[in-house]
Amino acid sequence: MRIIAGEFRSRRLASPPEDLPTRPITDRVKEAVFNLLRGHFEDQFVVDLFAGSGGIGLEAISRGAAQCLFVEQSRPCAATLKGNVGLLGVEERCDVVIGDALSPTLGARFRRPPHVIFLDPPYAMMEDDAPRARLLDRMALLAELMDPAGYLVLRTAWPLRGVRLDHPGLLGPETHEYSSMAVHFYQPRSASSQG
Repeated sequence: MRIIAGEFRSRRLASPPEDLPTRPITDRVKEAVFNLLRGHFEDQFVVDLFAGSGGIGLEAISRGAAQCLFVEQSRPCAATLKGNVGLLGVEERCDVVIGDALSPTLGARFRRPPHVIFLDPPYAMMEDDAPRARLLDRMALLAELMDPAGYLVLRTAWPLRGVRLDHPGLLGPETHEYSSMAVHFYQPRSASSQG
């Protein structure tokens, strides 16, 4: 796993322990996502939920994000994430929280409205109605705390047959398919009044 572009371009990051059920995003998909969001990181506050070892949030830091809040429930993954933050020497720009990425109190940790929120939940969460509804409801609540011009970015397995990913509290999704995964872009509902 490596940083693709920016201040820490080509720096290698530690991966999560092999016995954990993680799915690090491929360089190709990560590069596509960051190209689509070009210009949305400079001096911004970014949130990386279900952060794993931090590859997405640290890529945002490398590309100029002022601050990133990482949330990861697995202690071994969080330990790897903290090690990666230290490896890059960006401790002052990164907050690592070990806990539930969908906690209703998460917004209390926002230093300012986030501009980009990444969500990379376990694929199984999207297959069952109740966990998927909880995730989309929480995304809509987080969107209310965001910069209205910002984006929520959700990664899922693909295809998701018979699954609806829209929500009345969100604009979107705009879906980009990459073989066995997809990335879905949403905006806060308030973005519709911005432009």
